[in-house]
Amino acid sequence: MSVGIVIENLNKTFGTFQAVTDVSFTAEDGKITALLGPSGSGKSTVLRMIAGLERPDYGRISLAGEEQTNKPVQERRFGFVFQHYALFRHMSVRQNIGFGLAVRKESKEAIRARVDELLDLVQLVPFAERYPDQLSGGQRQRVALARALAPRPRVLLLDEPFGALDARVRQELRRWLDDLHRELGVTSLLVTHDQEEALELANEVVVMHLGRVEQIGTPSEIYNHPTTPFVAGFVGAANVIQGHVVNGEVRFGDHQVVRGAEHLDDGAAAQAYVRPHDVRLGADRESPLSFPATVERVSDLGWTSKLRLRFPDGQVVIAQIPNEELGEIGDGDVVQVDLRNAKVFSPDAPEIAPDPEDQFAATG
Repeated sequence: MSVGIVIENLNKTFGTFQAVTDVSFTAEDGKITALLGPSGSGKSTVLRMIAGLERPDYGRISLAGEEQTNKPVQERRFGFVFQHYALFRHMSVRQNIGFGLAVRKESKEAIRARVDELLDLVQLVPFAERYPDQLSGGQRQRVALARALAPRPRVLLLDEPFGALDARVRQELRRWLDDLHRELGVTSLLVTHDQEEALELANEVVVMHLGRVEQIGTPSEIYNHPTTPFVAGFVGAANVIQGHVVNGEVRFGDHQVVRGAEHLDDGAAAQAYVRPHDVRLGADRESPLSFPATVERVSDLGWTSKLRLRFPDGQVVIAQIPNEELGEIGDGDVVQVDLRNAKVFSPDAPEIAPDPEDQFAATG
C-alpha cells in the first residue's frame, strides 16, 4: 500500500469534553477514505485537525512521511470543501475558483488557464460569469470543489460536502465525484454520516463513535463483517434479536437457534444482529436452524417486499424479500425462517440498533 496520510493517536478536548480519543488510521495515497459516524462522533474534529484548523492535544499527522502536525494551514497544501460551500457571494464563479491562486500571486495568465481547465472539468463553462446566488446547490458545490482543486492540493478534505443538498442531487453529485476522483486520483478524506455515501465512494471506511474508532475496513468488510454492535446497527439496517447462549449458539424461545456465539460464555445473554435481506424464508422444516414465524404485514416496494415477521416468543424482525422469491405469501401466513447470517454480540455494549423498520425506511 502506498502510504498517503498517517494519523497516530489523535486526541482533542474542548474544555472538559473529550471530542476525540486515540484516533489512528492510514489513508492510502490516491484513494478515498471515509470517516463515517453519527453527529458528535468526532469525525469532523479529526478532519479539522488534519487540515490545521484545530490543534490536537497530542498525536501525530503525517503525509508521505512528512510531519504535518504543527504546520500552519497554508503550508499543508490541503484543499478543503465545506458542507455549506463558503463561496464569496460578490465574486463570479470564475473569480471564486481562482481566488486561492490570486492569493498566491500567480500570474493572470496562469490563473486564467487553470480556471478554464477546472471549469471544463466540473462542467460549468457556461456559468463562468454567474454569481453563487444564480446557481443551484449542486452547481455551487461543484464550484467549491473546483476552488479547492485549483492550487493542486496534495490532499482533498471533504466535510459533509453533500449534506445541504436534497437526495436526488446528492446521488447525482456522488456519481460525478466518483468519476472525477477516478480521473484525478487525488488522495481524499470524506467526512459523512451517510452510510450509503461512504460505502459507494470510499475505498476504505473508518467508522467512528463517541470520539473513537470502532472499525476500519473496506466497504464490504464494514457491511458484511461488523466487529462491534454499533457498526452492525449503524451501517445498514439490522434486526436485533435477544437470546441466550447454549453450546455456542443463541437460543430464543423454545427451539429457535442462531449460530456464531462460540466467543460468549454458556448461559450468557446475547444479541443476534441480522440484516433484512439476510432473513431467509422457505427453509427446511427439519433443519435445526429453521423455525416458524407469522407474517404480520407484507408491503410491496416494487421489485422487493418488506415483511414484518413475529416469532413464537413475540420478537419481531423485518425481512426484505425479492418479489420473484416471495410467491403467494401474505398476511397471516406461517413461514419457515433461517437466520444463519446473523452476527452475534454480547448485550453489554451500550449501543443497540434502532428499530429495524425505521432503518429499513431510511435506507430503502
